[in-house]
Amino acid sequence: MVHYQRYNQLKKDGDEESGTLVFVWTNPGYYRRRRPKLFAILLLSLLSCSFILAPHLFCVSPVLSHFYSFGVQNEGLTSDMDVNAPLCSSVSNGTICCDRSHFRTDICFMKGDVRTHTPLSSVFLYSSKNSYSFINYVSNMVDDGEEEDVELQHERIKPYTRKWETSVMDTIDELHLISKRGNFGVHPSCDVIHNVPAVIFSTGGYTGNVYHEFNDGIMPLYITSQHFMKKVVFVILEYHNWWVMKYGDILSHLSDYPIIDFSGDNRTHCFPEAIVGLRIHDELTVDSSLMKSNKSILDFRNLLDRAYWPRIRGLIQDEKREAQEKNISLHPTSGFALDIGKKVQHQARRPKLVILSRNGSRAITNENNLVKAAEEIGFQVHVLRPERRTELAKIYRALNSSDAMVGVHGAAMTHFLFMKPGSVFIQVIPLGTDWAAETYYGEPARKLGLKYIGYKITPRESSLFDEYDKDDPVLRDPESLNEKGWEYTKKIYLESQTVKLDLRRFKKRLLRAYDYISRIQRQSHLRSL
Repeated sequence: MVHYQRYNQLKKDGDEESGTLVFVWTNPGYYRRRRPKLFAILLLSLLSCSFILAPHLFCVSPVLSHFYSFGVQNEGLTSDMDVNAPLCSSVSNGTICCDRSHFRTDICFMKGDVRTHTPLSSVFLYSSKNSYSFINYVSNMVDDGEEEDVELQHERIKPYTRKWETSVMDTIDELHLISKRGNFGVHPSCDVIHNVPAVIFSTGGYTGNVYHEFNDGIMPLYITSQHFMKKVVFVILEYHNWWVMKYGDILSHLSDYPIIDFSGDNRTHCFPEAIVGLRIHDELTVDSSLMKSNKSILDFRNLLDRAYWPRIRGLIQDEKREAQEKNISLHPTSGFALDIGKKVQHQARRPKLVILSRNGSRAITNENNLVKAAEEIGFQVHVLRPERRTELAKIYRALNSSDAMVGVHGAAMTHFLFMKPGSVFIQVIPLGTDWAAETYYGEPARKLGLKYIGYKITPRESSLFDEYDKDDPVLRDPESLNEKGWEYTKKIYLESQTVKLDLRRFKKRLLRAYDYISRIQRQSHLRSL
């Protein structure tokens, strides 16, 4: 898996959410003028210094408050603004505001006459000369009436949520966000006019790995766009038709409009505003304290439920129709013929355990014995082997109806998001993956409301035990190998290790899960009486 390396740097630099709010006019974009006047340059320098130094030297006077509110609408930055609000929480018409304060991502906001221009990998913002903003105010003084097609502001952004990871960001297409005065010059006419905002992002990078598809894409997209209530258009860089098909059920619950392929659609699309880039909170989660409407990971989980149930009902009808054609009846708990909401008699229901099966690296080599052990305890066991092309609605159906899931640490553990809060998630943790297993799946699972049980294997349960001396650091001190770098972790612990569970030891976790589920079922049954 490709997401291990990121935290060595994160642990050094600290939490990106704790950045200090500062006033920055030109970083990292730039403003360009032709034949500047000395007086205007001096004035611009003086005002810029005033914004930075005045709060530390003087009380906020009415005059100073006026300067601070330059180019900001009434609801914008004022002397009594919420200091906890994110940068660019309010953007005035005709301006570009970029928040580059976060470790994980950059995000820019454009408001006004926004127009895409694919040939130049650009998005233009045309503003009226009469727009009341600081940039235009100084621009008017500098240009001294010269009517030229000049850039007022130019920002560059790669709209992907792994900003810290240079190797992958080097593969992401860059967009140019350019503000110009709309009164002068020739600018592309609108081929398609939209009356709702755009959210522009990339599906490049690690797309193709289900963990990254959710963590770097789908969940940040939810965080960034859900407040538009589906009245938003998604514009995708590095567009993949298979990605749109795979996540179509979710995307249709975030937007009412067709998705635009930025590189493949050369028409000029015009929007009243645009967000370029996506916000991200943490690994596979939604932090309600950072959401305007206090939305949480449970709200995202509810979105998944609404997205997949129409398709699941269709699957159930197909199965019933096939069964009738074959003159057979489906057992209510066999295969995918699962309960869809009807009450099941308490006495007849056995807890359902789904085993997420792997092939190759980190596979459980005695999986058949694991199935038998779980059945002996009292579980109804379903072995799920998701492939790259497996329809997500089918996986959701299996896990949403389960009481517990067992799987070995890896990208497929992302599917814990499909489990109902209160279910049990048992993650088998191979050697050398302790920290990653907890960070990427353990802690996020708890935030979703799952009962999380981590099972750290012993050296004897790893195939590496047969390849290395018992005193070798690979077995005795995996952390020392991980500290050598990602390539060591990947080669030794992720790609070269399988697991043979000590079932006498692992059964204790299964029994703990079974007792927990049985207790929850009894409580639920008593409440229903």
